[in-house]
Amino acid sequence: MKDPEAVARDLCLRALTGAPKTRQQLADLLAQREVPEDAAETVLDRLTEVGLIDDEAFAQAWVTSRQAGRGLARRALKAELRAKGVDDEVAAIAVEAVDDDDERETARRLVERKLPAMRRLDRATATRRLMGVLARKGYSGGLAAGVVREALDADGADDDAVPGVDELDQDALLP
Repeated sequence: MKDPEAVARDLCLRALTGAPKTRQQLADLLAQREVPEDAAETVLDRLTEVGLIDDEAFAQAWVTSRQAGRGLARRALKAELRAKGVDDEVAAIAVEAVDDDDERETARRLVERKLPAMRRLDRATATRRLMGVLARKGYSGGLAAGVVREALDADGADDDAVPGVDELDQDALLP
């Protein structure tokens, strides 16, 4: 490698052309391409200095996009940011943008979107499947149970199909 810094800069700029990346993602890319660590650090520091790498902005944009588009809960958003190499404090600040009401409303929209397919099922099966949908998106059991119960009640699902459905509430399932 003649000029490792030029190679590192080129790799980073090409990677940043497609979509924003975290510093850790770019560092991993450079390590994978066997760019010397000192050259990688120099280039990453310079790109951070000029604002091409901004983990805080990345985290905020990621949270906004994934929460609105995929309906992910705060817990899932934080896990995704951690997997992308975003510092825990930066991730926590970005996830604070999603409050309890936003999270409940997003869960409600997810359930409403899935509810028509559940109408042919008994309440127990519909409850289990809808709870699974929300669990995979990172929602707590208590929040999921409350939202699912409200949706099924509003849709006119028969309570007799699930004995003890009223016991599934937020307070009972939260640690």
